[in-house]
Amino acid sequence: MLDKTIVFSLENSLSDEIKKNLSKIYSALKEKGYDPINQIVGYILSEDPTYITTHKNARSLIRKIDRDELLRLVLKSFLEPKKK
Repeated sequence: MLDKTIVFSLENSLSDEIKKNLSKIYSALKEKGYDPINQIVGYILSEDPTYITTHKNARSLIRKIDRDELLRLVLKSFLEPKKK
């Protein structure tokens, strides 16, 4: 076991953190009666945080997510085949 090299990837950790925060943001928007997808898309396109509610700290969470990284992860999830 000690003769194998372990590959460290910060990308997986980063994408997991983004997913976790997006889930919280989605839930907060839903609870307030908004269409979460439309609101998040509005934010991504404009970078205007007022598309995101302050409920449950969602606006603060969305500001922690780099939009370029978010778009990269979204495109990657649609265009790259899933690893088994």
